[in-house]
Amino acid sequence: MFGRKNEAPTAQETVDQAAAAQAGATERVGKGAPTPRRKDQEAARRRPLVPDDRKAAKAANREALREERMKTRRALDTGEERYLPLRDKGPNRRFVRDIVDARWNLGEFIMIAALVFVLFSFIRNIDVQLIVMAAFWVLILLVIADSFMLRRQIRKRLTAKFGAPNPGDVWYGVSRSLQLRRFRLPKPQVSRGQYPS
Repeated sequence: MFGRKNEAPTAQETVDQAAAAQAGATERVGKGAPTPRRKDQEAARRRPLVPDDRKAAKAANREALREERMKTRRALDTGEERYLPLRDKGPNRRFVRDIVDARWNLGEFIMIAALVFVLFSFIRNIDVQLIVMAAFWVLILLVIADSFMLRRQIRKRLTAKFGAPNPGDVWYGVSRSLQLRRFRLPKPQVSRGQYPS
């Protein structure tokens, strides 16, 4: 190997090389075009950092962003997994959403109760204010208890379906339960009482 002089190819080797070249040419014809050189491919991918027509580039970028937002918005309405925000993606998140949306949650009504509390706070009667304040605090305690029960339910059902649950999935469900059903995003895909299996 080392120290040998290069020998001229024999006639048989020349015939073999010619046949291989012809076979390669036949394959290229079947493909439609020769394989481009690396240098040409890199040159084709190379783009200037600053486009020539900045106004058109900015408009195209704005249009692409708008289209992406529209896809995300439609996905939030329809529950289409592909374009959902990263926070809402995955079968476990869908499962948690369905659990929360299938049940009545006391947390849904906390904002309405807070609004009623603010309205009643304008009444100058101390007895009415004390009753409303006590009722509001009782509702808050009931919401906390309901959230703990929901947390246990989500954890139990996630473990049964997917194995050990991610703490983020459990918190995702509890925080969703504190929103009014009408304003939840992604929109509920199940009706009340329609628990996922």
